[in-house]
Amino acid sequence: MHFAPRGTLMIQGTTSDAGKSTLVAGLCRLARRGGVRVAPFKPQNMALNSAVTVDGGEIGRAQALQALAAGVDAQIDFNPVLLKPTSDRGAQVIIHGHAHANLDARAYHEYKSVAFEAVLASYARLQARFDSVIVEGAGSPAEVNLRDRDIANMGFAERVDCPVVLVADIDRGGVFAHLTGTLACLSESEQARIRGFVINRFRGDIGLLQPGLDWLEERTGKPVFGVVPYLHGLTLDAEDMLPGEMRTRGARDALKVIVPALPRISNHTDFDALRAHPQVDFQYVKAGVAPPPADLIVLPGSKSVQRDLAWLREHGWDRAIERHLRYGGKVLGICGGMQMLGRDIDDPDGVEGPAGRVDGLGLLDLSTALTPHKLLDNVTGRLALGDGRASVRGYEIHMGRTSGAALARPAVLFDDGRPDGAVSADNQIAATYLHGIFDTPEACAALLEWAGLERAEALDYPALREASLERLADTLAQSLDLEAIAAAFGRDGASIV
Repeated sequence: MHFAPRGTLMIQGTTSDAGKSTLVAGLCRLARRGGVRVAPFKPQNMALNSAVTVDGGEIGRAQALQALAAGVDAQIDFNPVLLKPTSDRGAQVIIHGHAHANLDARAYHEYKSVAFEAVLASYARLQARFDSVIVEGAGSPAEVNLRDRDIANMGFAERVDCPVVLVADIDRGGVFAHLTGTLACLSESEQARIRGFVINRFRGDIGLLQPGLDWLEERTGKPVFGVVPYLHGLTLDAEDMLPGEMRTRGARDALKVIVPALPRISNHTDFDALRAHPQVDFQYVKAGVAPPPADLIVLPGSKSVQRDLAWLREHGWDRAIERHLRYGGKVLGICGGMQMLGRDIDDPDGVEGPAGRVDGLGLLDLSTALTPHKLLDNVTGRLALGDGRASVRGYEIHMGRTSGAALARPAVLFDDGRPDGAVSADNQIAATYLHGIFDTPEACAALLEWAGLERAEALDYPALREASLERLADTLAQSLDLEAIAAAFGRDGASIV
């Protein structure tokens, strides 16, 4: 059976993390299997995990994953408005792939009418180029305080007149209250726009759930398109939130890797390959937990480097890292983590917060100045660590420009001739601006061996991700009424063969 929808359908959720991103990715893969030119689309995303597009911009990581599922290159039109929080009340606003301004919540609310024009322009281009557009909402449409000038959920659906499927996570509990309560918060026209429901992350006897499904359909007059089982072990890029399981244990003699769970950690998808590696015992260390003994400490990217550096010091990581190095441990800094390892970080224009210079950890002879211009690039190269032959592929997203004597010993050599990062003279510390450095099998193995793991396996993370997309699509094909979902797409009609 081939899923071959035509037109537009929007997936909204009763809550954040209800499964919208995953459902869109799975439907994109099914449409691709059906021979449909399909595009994912998220009007507005708030996330610190991002990706560099083929047209030189920046979009949410989830939309890059959905593009992969759809079999197309990631493009800025898939996520025209991206908000990257810099504090509890402010965010960097990215329009069509490029940073526009840093705005607080109230200022952005006033700016939404301008942002909406960017959203509509991207949507029009996708409509013209693709047979089908599958749209992902943000958060929940029931957030009535955000209804005014909404561009992420029903505000978009009403403006372009597209149908909606509402998804809810039964694993949280209260799924019927979530669905009926969300409907009750919507206007009559918004309620009419919802064509049906999908219940996500179910585990148990479906027969025991059936009376509730019957009740829901009778009460709302809307069908349940399917119940998706809880899928354990999917290897898919997270939109933003850190994984629920903060630790994954490898074999008994596994390499122990720890990463501080910074308040503004960005691109933590860098560590998905490590979390999946059978020879790695991986742990995110939260606030209030002392850094445990480890073989490798990785300082991750950050959207607010100076603030997160202060957080590290507040929680004793500076002392823990010094002790770790005295006992022969290894340290790797990625992007903002690389900047933290240097002598100082200067933000003269207040790009990420209050203007000013702060001392770094002083472990590498580097200095970083933050600039308003963000460097965005997809790159290939090879590691300078080990035998220097391991190929690497990844991307750069940073506003810092780093200089200093430590750069004379680079960690990575790009194919365009540029050196990147640094390795300390004693070979205990490495640093790089390259995100995705563990995703390439040979680079992952080389880095783990550098960190002390003997005979590291070359884990193929992209292959694991592809297998997870296929498994997700197979599961949706079995659990959803694809004919009814295809028929729910917009005015252009739909077909299922």
